[in-house]
Amino acid sequence: METQLAVLGGGPGGYAAAFLAADLGMKVTLIEQDSRLGGTCLLRGCIPSKALLHVAKVLAEAEHLAAWGVRFAKPAIDLAALRGQKEKILATLSGGLRQIASRRKVELVQARASFLDAYTLHLEPVAEGGPTADRLRFDHCIVATGSRPAIPKALQIESDRLWDSTAALQMEEIPETLLVIGGGYIGLEMGTIYAALGSRVTVVEMTDGLLPGVDRDLVRPLQKRLEKLFEAVHLRTQIASLAEKGKGKRLEALLQSADGDKSQTQSFDRVLVAVGRRPNTENLGLERTKVQINEQGFIQVDAQRRTAEPSIYAIGDVAGQPMLAHKAAREGKAAVQAIAGQAIEFNPRAIPAVVFTDPEIAWVGLTETEAKAQHRRIETAVFPWAASGRALSMDRTEGLTKWIVDPESERVLGCAVVGAGAGDLIGEAALAVELACHLEDLAETIHPHPTLCETLSAAAEVYFGVATDLYKPRKKPS
Repeated sequence: METQLAVLGGGPGGYAAAFLAADLGMKVTLIEQDSRLGGTCLLRGCIPSKALLHVAKVLAEAEHLAAWGVRFAKPAIDLAALRGQKEKILATLSGGLRQIASRRKVELVQARASFLDAYTLHLEPVAEGGPTADRLRFDHCIVATGSRPAIPKALQIESDRLWDSTAALQMEEIPETLLVIGGGYIGLEMGTIYAALGSRVTVVEMTDGLLPGVDRDLVRPLQKRLEKLFEAVHLRTQIASLAEKGKGKRLEALLQSADGDKSQTQSFDRVLVAVGRRPNTENLGLERTKVQINEQGFIQVDAQRRTAEPSIYAIGDVAGQPMLAHKAAREGKAAVQAIAGQAIEFNPRAIPAVVFTDPEIAWVGLTETEAKAQHRRIETAVFPWAASGRALSMDRTEGLTKWIVDPESERVLGCAVVGAGAGDLIGEAALAVELACHLEDLAETIHPHPTLCETLSAAAEVYFGVATDLYKPRKKPS
């Protein structure tokens, strides 16, 4: 088999690259081990988790309405129907991707691929009706093989009661008790889902705060809410040991404080390990090429996503942080544009991130935490949602909107939002950061009222001292 462009991996980065390359007239072969396109994001990550988080949100809102005098009967969970609806969503999206590939004449090959050299892939069938040949010659190749859940060796025990995020999303059961190891976004999102469905959830985090690295003023409203939703949240705590007590019995975990002074043993029906993800760069035959891999397992690439082997590119989770689907998709397009000879460079100012908990947390560009670590002088403009008419009407005033501003130029360097629907608000902020907007641009842009998006302009007005008198202006109007 021969092709102009081989793409390894059918996730957001891989299919975005394949579709654009086909649009540019290239002969494209997309190689994916799974029978469905979509990768981890669609099949085992972003989409199924957000579908289930939607259910959790509706359940929470129904309970919340009791304060308004509206009460519902206790919900009954039909787990089979829940799984069926989730799978229906995945089937619709993955089927749509296959149709798009067909219309663009992208050749789909279900196989496991590995490099024989810089221009040849070995194809190993993983199902009946696999590739017609065991080798594929290419002019260029884009590696987009994604990542997988990381489980520390100390926690790698033989038990079907031990879950990673993939297993947890199968929704085979709702355990009475669930231990979540890791207070990052995956652990908190999955913990939110299972707590809403009825599990008593305990979260253990090694650092001194949930969502390490995220600005503390954003985390506080979420942590306050989760401490009510979860059975317990243990910070500065690690799991010293984990063992199954008796065949098919509960998992016993030894919780130990970071300084080792305190410890306690608890048992759980299920344990979810959510401590991060590892790039899928092993067993690809990359050692038979000039491709270089760093100590973290990421493939080294340049601004065009080209590796040290000129014919091979890498995008998405295998090419480094942040491990986000939208970053992978843009990288895939940049790599294809570079292959096509266009003057292109992947050098974004803004890659937004969203934690889909309740409340949501979203940020883009420079954060206050990063600025402090870099000893960089910034100013902030904060608008508390307690003054938002829309937030008050929703009874969701715990949020805030914050701009990070360069004090000399008054251009926006970053933005952060915590509150209901924060992920939908961050898109406008991403555009502002990418275009290096002056904060005055945001203050003077008319936003619809009453909405949450007007908090973006309100925060800018606070900075210039022209907002409501409830808040001390950060700067006098010029």
